[in-house]
Parts: sequence; structure tokens; C-alpha cells
Amino acid sequence: MEKGWMKRSKGIRNRTRTLLRRNPRDRGKNPLGRILTSYAPGQMVTISINPSIQKGMPHRRYHGRVGMISEKRGRAYVIQVTAGKVPRLIIARPEHIQPMRETS
Repeated sequence: MEKGWMKRSKGIRNRTRTLLRRNPRDRGKNPLGRILTSYAPGQMVTISINPSIQKGMPHRRYHGRVGMISEKRGRAYVIQVTAGKVPRLIIARPEHIQPMRETS
């Protein structure tokens, strides 16, 4: 008799229970300012995934990475991120990116 094992899920959001979770005070409607912010090519941004919006969401391995805007493509932006030795081009909507904080 065969065992009834379930096949392991390998979806895009697997193992993200703590990574893609919002704090209780941040839940609810999303602020419009984050969506309406426009970015110029060459501007440094941080990829900060908003888990309540699935469209235009970059892969979870790029959550928290800093990159540079290279172009605008439709509603989304193309971000150049250096992951290891190879620069990657990440396409993400403005809900999932925010301007890099200045450290002083």
C-alpha cells in the first residue's frame, strides 16, 4: 500500500509566513502616497514587498534589497539590483518599492 504523502508546494510565496506579513497596526487600507510616488531613473530605492497587493510583486529573495531605478515600464519600474556578482533587473510596481532612507 502506498503512503498518501502530499507533494511539496513550490509556489512563489512558499515559506513566507513571517517574511511577507504586515504588522497589526499597518493592516487595512494602503496609503495612496506610496502608489503615487514617482521615481526618476538613477534614484536609489529599497524593495519592500507589500503582501496585501499581489500584482507587480517581486520575488521574496529581493525583499529588503537596495537598487537603482533604470526605467519606467508601464505602471511598474525596472530596478537594477546587484545580487552577488551579476546585476539583476527586477520589475516591480510602486507599491513594493520606497525611496532609500538617507543615513546621516
